[in-house]
Amino acid sequence: MDRLQLLLVGLPLFLFCSDVINLFSPPPAKPSHHRHQQHVPPPIIKEAPKFPTQSQQTLGGGVGLGTTINLSFCSSCSYRGTAVTMKKMLETSFPGIDVILSNHPPTLPKRLLGKVIPVVQVGVMAIIMAGEQIFPRLGFMTPPAWYYSLRANRFGAIASTWLFGNVVQNFLQSSGAFEVYCNDELVFSKLKEHRFPSEFELRDIISRKIDNSGIVSSVGGFQSQKQWT
Repeated sequence: MDRLQLLLVGLPLFLFCSDVINLFSPPPAKPSHHRHQQHVPPPIIKEAPKFPTQSQQTLGGGVGLGTTINLSFCSSCSYRGTAVTMKKMLETSFPGIDVILSNHPPTLPKRLLGKVIPVVQVGVMAIIMAGEQIFPRLGFMTPPAWYYSLRANRFGAIASTWLFGNVVQNFLQSSGAFEVYCNDELVFSKLKEHRFPSEFELRDIISRKIDNSGIVSSVGGFQSQKQWT
């Protein structure tokens, strides 16, 4: 076996093993954002207590204070750039808003099939390399005819198995989703609309949700004051 044959066999096997390790390895821990800084206590200023109204609190804390937006998108579909653009737009339009980016996983059947693909790849490669010893153990004294055709071009068959398996696995890992949640309420779904939301459309949707939540909180505060009086 010359160097070219070793390269053709070793490179797909190395990349395949790295895919298997990345598939079954646990996700990395999220980095801690705590920073050790010297805390300087603010100066104490004695003044009369004030009770700001709700409108003053909203203006001081930002229009989007208390609102959480979750952009759940398909990371394997290269949607992260669109999600980051939407995040910056929302943070600029609604100061104080909390925008979270998260990966939207595929459906359960796709996830299960994605786990099976690496096993099939390993099985096919093992049959190509050592089929003459495997088939007798399975009860087949004579290997089938397709085995000899694969055996005749085993390097190309191994490379094709690895490439085709990766294509199928990437398809199974993609969900094609771009879901927008406002305070755990679904306000836009790419899976239902079959399109991305425009910046103006998303800004208008979130603006209406914030206005409605402000009206509801104002009515609740008025009712509580009325009960106390």
